[in-house]
Amino acid sequence: MMIPNRRTFLKSTLAGLAVAGERAYGQAPIVTTPLGDKTFLLTNAGTNVVARPASDGLVLVDGGLADRAADLSKAIAALPGSRPVKTLYNTHWHPEQTGLNIAARRAGAAIVAHENTRLWMTTDVTRPYQYGRDNRTIPPAPKEALPTRTFYDNDVMTVDGERIHAGYLLQAHTDGDIYIHFTQQNVLCIGDITSANAWPLVDWWTGGWIFGITSGLDELLKIANADTKIVPSQGPVMTRAELAVQQKMYSAIALQLRTLLFGGRNIDDALAARPTREFDAQMGDPKQFIQLAFQSMWGHFTPDA
Repeated sequence: MMIPNRRTFLKSTLAGLAVAGERAYGQAPIVTTPLGDKTFLLTNAGTNVVARPASDGLVLVDGGLADRAADLSKAIAALPGSRPVKTLYNTHWHPEQTGLNIAARRAGAAIVAHENTRLWMTTDVTRPYQYGRDNRTIPPAPKEALPTRTFYDNDVMTVDGERIHAGYLLQAHTDGDIYIHFTQQNVLCIGDITSANAWPLVDWWTGGWIFGITSGLDELLKIANADTKIVPSQGPVMTRAELAVQQKMYSAIALQLRTLLFGGRNIDDALAARPTREFDAQMGDPKQFIQLAFQSMWGHFTPDA
C-alpha cells in the first residue's frame, strides 16, 4: 500500500470499506502483461498480481480486492496454459492482498503467508487517529480467508522444475511482509515495501517501521540482479538499479528522522525539516509518510533525555 496518487484506495484498505476501493478501480478491465515466457502481471485488481501457470496448477502472488475477485478470476482463466489456482501467496495482511483468499480456498488452493499475516487477520486492527480522521478498525477476516500454510523465515516450493522462494522481510511495511522469487523466470515480487512513484504506508501499528524498510530493501538487492523484473504491489515494474536508488533514498530519510527524534523533536518538527524534499516531485505529497515513519521509530529508539 502506497500513499500518494491513490488516496481513496488507501482509505478503503485501512478503513475496511469496499466502496472506496470500487471508486479507485471501478470496473476497469484487468490488464495482462507478460513478464517472461511463464509469468504474467495482472493489474487493476487493487494490487499488482503475478501469475505463474504450471502443469499441476497456477501459482499466484496476491489476490487483489475482494470486489475484483470475479474479474481477476476470469483474467486468470484466460492466461495461456492456465490451470486452477493451486497456490496463492499473500505478501502481507492488507485487504488488497487477501481479497481472493476465500474463492481460492473454496477451489482447493493453498494460501501461503508469513505467520504474522495470519495472526493479524484473526484480530481487530485499529488505525491510529491521524490528521483529523478518527480511528478506523478493520475487523477479523472470516476463518475461510485465513492462510492455510505459514512460515517464519523461508518457504520453498518447486513448480515444473522452477524453484520458488518466499522469504521474510523483517518488520518492513508490516511485520508479516514476504517476497516471492521465481528463480528461473527471474521475477521478484516485493509487496508494498516500496514503489517507484509513491511513498509507502509505514504500517507501524502492525509492526512495520522505516529502518525495517531500509533493511528489507538491502535484502532484496542481494537477491536481484541487473535482469530481474521487480514487481511491487503498486506502480510499474522496477529494475535492480531503481531499487538501489530507493534504498539510498529511504536510508537518507531514516537517518534524518532519527537525528530529529534523538534531538527531542516532534512530528511537526519533522514535517518542517522536509527530509523528503528532493524526492517529492517523483514520489508525491510526503506528509503522511513522514508522520508514519517518525512514529514508527518510537517503539525502537529511546532518545537521550
